[in-house]
Amino acid sequence: MGAPSRHRSNILNAAVTLFRRRGYAATGLADILQLSGAPKGSLYHYFPQGKEQLGEEAALLAGAVVSQTLRKLGEEHSSAADVMRAYGKLLAGWLEASTFEDGCPLATTLLETTPQSTRMAAAGQQAFDQWTAEIRTLLEHQGADAETARRLAQLAIATIEGALIQARVESSARPVLESTEEIAFLMEARLARVG
Repeated sequence: MGAPSRHRSNILNAAVTLFRRRGYAATGLADILQLSGAPKGSLYHYFPQGKEQLGEEAALLAGAVVSQTLRKLGEEHSSAADVMRAYGKLLAGWLEASTFEDGCPLATTLLETTPQSTRMAAAGQQAFDQWTAEIRTLLEHQGADAETARRLAQLAIATIEGALIQARVESSARPVLESTEEIAFLMEARLARVG
C-alpha cells in the first residue's frame, strides 16, 4: 500500500478511534491528524468536505467491521444465540482492554450529529441495517420467519448498544455479558417454538 493510501487509511482509523472514545464534537481535526501521523494537508486532500465526510466514512467503516465480525462469528458458531454469547465476550474483552475508554463509534457520533446531518444519519442507518441483516440471516437459517428474525435482530442491536453505554458508565463488562446472554436465551426460546 502506497503512502497516499496509507495516510487516508490512517486518518480514517484515527477518526474511528477518537470518535469512539471522545465523541464527534470533542474530537478535533488536529487530534485526528496527530493520532494518524498523516501530513497536515492530507486531511482535506482525502476528505475535501471536512469533518462531516470523515465522520460519515468513519461510521461506514466501523459498521463494516462489526458486520464482518458478526459474519465471522456466524461461520464459527451453530446458532444465533451462540453468536450473541461469543460477541458479548468479544465486546467485554475489548471494553476491559481499553479500561472502558472505548465505546461504540456509531452511538457516540450519531447521538451528536443526527438528525442535523442527513449524511451521518444515512451512514448510521446503513451500518445498523447491515448488523441487523447479519443476525436476521442467522435466525432465518435456524427456521425463524422473516418478521420474527427482523424483530429479534433489531432487539439484539438495540440491547447491545444500550449495554455498551451502561458498561462504560459502570466501568464493568457485566451489562454487556448479561444482556447478550439474555438475548441468546430469548432467541433460543423463540426458535424452540418454531422447531
